[in-house]
Amino acid sequence: MSSQTHQFEADTGRILDIVINALYSNREIFLRELISNASDALNKRRYLAATDSQIHADDRPAITLARDEEASKLTISDNGIGMSRDELVNALGTIARSGTKSFLEQVQSAKDGDDVSLIGQFGVGFYAAFMVADQVQVISRKAGEDEAYSWSSDGKTGYQIEPADREAAGTDITLTLKADAAEFIEEQRIRHLVKKYSDHIAYPVYFAANEEEVLNSASALWTRDKADISEEDYTQFYQQVTGGFDTPYLTMHNRTEGMVDFINLLFVPSERPFDLFNPDRKSRIQLYINRVFITDECEDIIPAWLRFMRGIVDTADLDLNVSREMLQQNPAVDKIRKAIIRRVLGELAKAQKQDAEGYDAFWQNFGLVLKEGIYEDADNREKLLEISQFYSLKQGRFITLKTYLETMQDGQEEIYYMSAETLEQALISPHLEGYKARDLDVLLLSDPVDEFWLPLVNDYQEKALRSVSRGGVDLSAFKSKTEDESPNDEGQLDDLIARIKLKLGNEVADVRLSHSLTDSPSCLVADENGMDIQMERLMKAHDKNFIGAPRILEINPAHPLIAGMGSQLGALGDDTIDDLSGLLFDQAQILEGRMPADLPDFASRMNRVMQYALKADAQ
Repeated sequence: MSSQTHQFEADTGRILDIVINALYSNREIFLRELISNASDALNKRRYLAATDSQIHADDRPAITLARDEEASKLTISDNGIGMSRDELVNALGTIARSGTKSFLEQVQSAKDGDDVSLIGQFGVGFYAAFMVADQVQVISRKAGEDEAYSWSSDGKTGYQIEPADREAAGTDITLTLKADAAEFIEEQRIRHLVKKYSDHIAYPVYFAANEEEVLNSASALWTRDKADISEEDYTQFYQQVTGGFDTPYLTMHNRTEGMVDFINLLFVPSERPFDLFNPDRKSRIQLYINRVFITDECEDIIPAWLRFMRGIVDTADLDLNVSREMLQQNPAVDKIRKAIIRRVLGELAKAQKQDAEGYDAFWQNFGLVLKEGIYEDADNREKLLEISQFYSLKQGRFITLKTYLETMQDGQEEIYYMSAETLEQALISPHLEGYKARDLDVLLLSDPVDEFWLPLVNDYQEKALRSVSRGGVDLSAFKSKTEDESPNDEGQLDDLIARIKLKLGNEVADVRLSHSLTDSPSCLVADENGMDIQMERLMKAHDKNFIGAPRILEINPAHPLIAGMGSQLGALGDDTIDDLSGLLFDQAQILEGRMPADLPDFASRMNRVMQYALKADAQ
């Protein structure tokens, strides 16, 4: 078969340009990416050799680095699984089919200096080679096949595919280095980069100079004794596994023996992984069986609500030929899962007590995901509630439910909370006025998942959870700082309430006096058993035809506007009372983050009221 030339797809060309130029200052990681790819190829061959009689593992699996100083060429070789002609085209001719759009969006929105972690996140690791090379050639022969093929490209015009010669299965990647990348042909530079980025690759990385020399420790870090591993070793391994540059917040390295034997080396990141809120909610824990990589998409090892965790689990209690379907039904996997959950929750609880500042930062990054577990995992709901944090109106910071109970007022029998779209929106809500006046704390919840777990958690340590945006909350046991401002005879507002009900009709479920408002004239509350406004928003976002139930309009009898409307009910005239009633309803909606349904009508009503005020002033 003769040489064939192919053009890159449009998005591939755009991403290549970004990798070569936008990530230029971090180009040394090209070697890490290529060595990691070689390690993956060796892992795959070991795995297939154990499960497929047609595939044979090499007796001496290794990665070799060779250089040609005169020609300024660096070659990375492995005796892994190799690639067929079609695999070369599919793997190297198109970048990250499923992640291209996300990659482009992330790069375009990244700030200066923030883009260093993008490589390795969207399947573009191989293309990092073009940051240092004018020409890249890949010669590969797939294990079990007789033919080898060459893929070559300058990273600009496209690529060529043609038959090639290779004695055994594996892959050679040869880089013709750019003039300004000559440093990467230097022996000391190569040694430094291998030690820095690839020391814990499970296979030896040889340097083919006068004689072959191993550059890395060539051992699976997790199999070593913890006493022999430094914090720097753990950090380097973490960065190798994640492709990131942050340091782990927590490291958990444990060997478990008993009914199931396994080793875990798990990390809690200090920064959010880019795919944390991917709709698929996939975990990225790598499963090994006797140091043979099996999969990094094993949701059965760790639940979706711990998907921010990174690291490996290695066990001898599973067969190498286990399928993903078999994993789902394997009792050993279930035992490992339960043990890991217990261990992670225990370490997080310990960190919460010993490192309040660090845990606060962790919670800002991953609290929303952990709260998914309160909804999904009944077995661990209680433990998750213990380590969960919520924003305290009174303290102006995130606190635990236990801390809330410790600061409750005498006689307080309920835990008050409020749901809102954002924390900022919650802080300006009129629903909080009565609680502020009585020095009562309210937990402010602004994550969408809160509306799903709250109905499942009726109380905490025998104290009921109570929404302040629902009607029926009795605050009479707590003295208000503004209590003496309320009118003595609230019955004088009965006619006003009836008039407002007549005007608003079916737009509200009822109109009644509020005993919690202090500054605002009105607010909307749900029925005691009704749906909170935040849940209504979520339902409407899911179904545009969803119509929530009418809410109750509460008016503040101590507010000058309400008192004035009540005392001048006859003098104001029906039209003005109607306009004012409509504005009370509109204002209550706006303070909850909802726009009035009829904006032109709202503007007209506002104009008429302002004109009436001007006439009254003139008189």
